[in-house]
Amino acid sequence: MPVHTSRRPPSQEPVGAVARVPSAIPSQPRSGGRPPTDVPARKRKKKRRKDPLWARLTVVFGALLMMTSGIAIVGSKAFINQATGNIAQRNLLGDAGKSDAEGGASLDGPIDMLLLGVDARERWAADDVRADTIIVLHIPASHDQAYLISIPRDTEAQIPAFKKSGYGGGTDKINAAFQAGARNGGGWEGGAQLMAQTIKRMTGISFDGAAIINFGGFKGVIDALGTVRICVSHEVKSHHMSYVDGKPMWNADAKKTGKPMTPVVHKKGCRDMKGWAALDYARQRYGLPNSDYDRQQNQQQLIKAMAKKATENGTLTNPVKLNGLIKAAGKAFVLDTGGVPIIDFIYTMRGVTGNDLTTLRTNGGTFHANASGTKESLSPQTMEMFQAIKNDKLAEFVYSNPNVLSTRK
Repeated sequence: MPVHTSRRPPSQEPVGAVARVPSAIPSQPRSGGRPPTDVPARKRKKKRRKDPLWARLTVVFGALLMMTSGIAIVGSKAFINQATGNIAQRNLLGDAGKSDAEGGASLDGPIDMLLLGVDARERWAADDVRADTIIVLHIPASHDQAYLISIPRDTEAQIPAFKKSGYGGGTDKINAAFQAGARNGGGWEGGAQLMAQTIKRMTGISFDGAAIINFGGFKGVIDALGTVRICVSHEVKSHHMSYVDGKPMWNADAKKTGKPMTPVVHKKGCRDMKGWAALDYARQRYGLPNSDYDRQQNQQQLIKAMAKKATENGTLTNPVKLNGLIKAAGKAFVLDTGGVPIIDFIYTMRGVTGNDLTTLRTNGGTFHANASGTKESLSPQTMEMFQAIKNDKLAEFVYSNPNVLSTRK
């Protein structure tokens, strides 16, 4: 694998609006020599249309993952630039970004992105958050399909030393990498960088971009969509929420009322869920047959449901609805496009629709012990799957290994 040298630009404020940056993310400068976003960083396959009206909006990783193509969008390039200016951009990859030999800032080949989900609460310190949702988003060079692959949070990993936070390196569960990188002022930016480096060391995959997704912020996105259609595979009692006087509340807040608490129970079957219910269901792992593996599939299902819903009810053709959706996304995500303007990602992935999101399972969807039988590891089949991602042969791998497909609708 070629040695990567940092080419990432210094932190920039987005164009068109003031970025809404969670307080946990430091506004520290970046180092490196990757060209700024206003300088052409890649060759285009063909000349793009000059018509300022956009005909399609595509799946965009991270902040715009829930928005898909297949429907005409009302608005000019300037409108989209202004709308996406609400999304905070930071250096989330560090040295785990693709080198020039791996494609660098070009979007012509396969695109690999790291999506990290944190369940942060306002009362938690910036360095006391782990990334319990770790998803690799792979888009093949054909740009007509997208795959979501979750890495189990408890997977044993060799976490490299990280100077920014003073972490000396060691062996731990992979979700601890985020916390280790966020310590001592590293913030969420440092946490994401160390996580990306850990995954690169484990799988060999370098990334084109990354996003930190605050699942609490997802509520606003779903509320902007109205509801999402979720099919519950296994009835599960919420570990986090209860009803008080018919109103859903966090258990800690419900206890303070001193009133009777009725558990929130997600019953088996398909239904339209409001934001709080969909997020609460996606958070559950206790009481599910395969614990975190079921949660991984439920979270993938939620992302796909959001992608499908965004194409309904004229959301993408109504400037007011679209603007409200993007503003809500701006509160839920922090983004790293690797020096490429967000708008270029939108155009490049114009061929991917919500129905083209394929969700995959690691370790056959259940716990896989390491050699000693005491900790979790990635199975040989899963390691082959990550190698297929690196070589852009994932479609062939899935065809030969259909058991990796998610069982969620």
